[in-house]
Formats: sequence, structure tokens, C-alpha cells
Amino acid sequence: MSIYTLAVEEGNVLRLGFGDTPAQNDALVKEAAQQLKELIDGGVIRGGELIKLNGPATLPIAFVLAHKLNHLYQAVAVYDPKLSKYVVAIAHGGKYSVGDLVD
Repeated sequence: MSIYTLAVEEGNVLRLGFGDTPAQNDALVKEAAQQLKELIDGGVIRGGELIKLNGPATLPIAFVLAHKLNHLYQAVAVYDPKLSKYVVAIAHGGKYSVGDLVD
């Protein structure tokens, strides 16, 4: 039984999701941080140009993910279902700008 899940899909999409066991943010952020560390240490997440986040997250989880991924990727984009696109929320390196829409 899990409280939060992270899984990499299509190479650069990080799928986020709540598990089947309810939990508060103090436990959720620890779980998200641990899973992200395991994905990085295992070479599943290596860094690069762009990572796209898709799925539900609390604001504290989003901060944990953004902090770590910002150091690994030139841009971090988050899926917006209203736009059916990813919105770049963190950008450095020149190719992407904050607010850019990507598929």
C-alpha cells in the first residue's frame, strides 16, 4: 500500500499520483522525496532539457519536486488539463521560457 507514487513515462514525463492509503502532507512530502531520490539514484531520472509533470500533487509535494528537478533539468513543465498542454513553470538555459506551452 502506498501513499504517493512517482513513475517515469515516455522518457521525460513524470507521472504523479496519490496512493491508496490516505496521508497528510508531512508523510506525503517524505514519500515523494524518497521516491524521487530512488528514481535519480537508479538512473531512471538523469536530467536534461525538459521534464514534464502530470498528475495530482499537493503544494508541498510540488515544492519538493520542483526544488530537486530544477537542479537536473533546464525546464520543468506541468500539465494543465484546461489547456491540454504542459506549461513551463521553471526555465533556465535559454530554450524554454516560463509560460511556454509544450505538448
